Amino acid sequence: MAKLPVQDGPALPSRRSMISGAAAMAALPAFTALHDHSGGTPPPSGTPASGTPASGILTSGTRATSPTALGNHAGHAGFAGGAVPPDRAGIDPTAILRDFDRGKTSTLPDGRTLREWDIVAVDKDFEIAPGVTFPGWCYNGRIPGPTLWAREGDALRINFTNAGAHPHTMHFHGIHRAEMDGTPGIGAGSIAPGQSFSYEFDATPFGTHLYHCHQSPLAPHIAKGLYGGFIIEPRAGRPTADDEMVMVMNGYNTDGGDDNEFYSVNGLPFHFMDHPVQVKQNALVRIHLINVLEYDPINSFHVHGNFFHYYPTGTMLTPSEYTDTVSQVQGQRGIVEIRFPYPGKYMFHAHKTEFAELGWMGFFEVEPA
Repeated sequence: MAKLPVQDGPALPSRRSMISGAAAMAALPAFTALHDHSGGTPPPSGTPASGTPASGILTSGTRATSPTALGNHAGHAGFAGGAVPPDRAGIDPTAILRDFDRGKTSTLPDGRTLREWDIVAVDKDFEIAPGVTFPGWCYNGRIPGPTLWAREGDALRINFTNAGAHPHTMHFHGIHRAEMDGTPGIGAGSIAPGQSFSYEFDATPFGTHLYHCHQSPLAPHIAKGLYGGFIIEPRAGRPTADDEMVMVMNGYNTDGGDDNEFYSVNGLPFHFMDHPVQVKQNALVRIHLINVLEYDPINSFHVHGNFFHYYPTGTMLTPSEYTDTVSQVQGQRGIVEIRFPYPGKYMFHAHKTEFAELGWMGFFEVEPA
């Protein structure tokens, strides 16, 4: 299978060099404290100087040695932070958390609700880590794409336009006719640059699903950023949650190899270290957890100081497990329901430490009731 180029210009750092860099940086605080004679003032969290790595991240083979950077990790010495500010990155994971797109609605003659969305595939660069630009392919200019929300039984119409430079599709997980499956060679198949197609099907079954491009070669078409959440609520609804959000676990292959150099939730490595997810004490928090990570076979979610109920695929109304860690393979998803009994900051991360050290970690910050 031919690989697509993912980066122009000088090669970006490999995953192993990233890990080595992170390990080296973990040992640096004492060294840098002893050797820093600058007397400078550390920058505020999450605002590294332009083009300057603000954590243990290596860019183009250059190690970040600033002691101020080491203080820039959400108050937890030994853990990296220093995400790119969202307005510079082109991705805002906090905004994505609670951004459910319910589409434009109308009523059909049979009384059912019709939901419509306009989705455009575009090529766009994102600064995913300080000084690291990723040439993404994405839906509606963001990674992940918009989280589409529907109710079970709704009629759905997704008006897809390909404004990118490569053929793409939209493949929805769910139950539908073959010609609406977004698979090359079936129905409309591949949608060429400049072309459009409307996918039409009913919202079934209820659950936490996803959509993604299904154009070959499949791995890079997904890994470049063409994916998003697809939530179908049960016809009768679920018990009311106090807070509801979506977390899409992803990664970035920046050197064109067979693995990823960065990992994140909702598109920006280390973001939730610098910008913790704000929740309230004792509130029921419902998280739609989706794994679209390519190249690595399994991803996971672990929360500190707490346990949660887990609903695989979200297709049942009773949980299957009460745990503090859950694993998902690529394309797998489920619902996490959790209450925090105590105020404070609680870390969450992939329990594969390599992923965590390369960006997939953050905090819940619990406000007292």
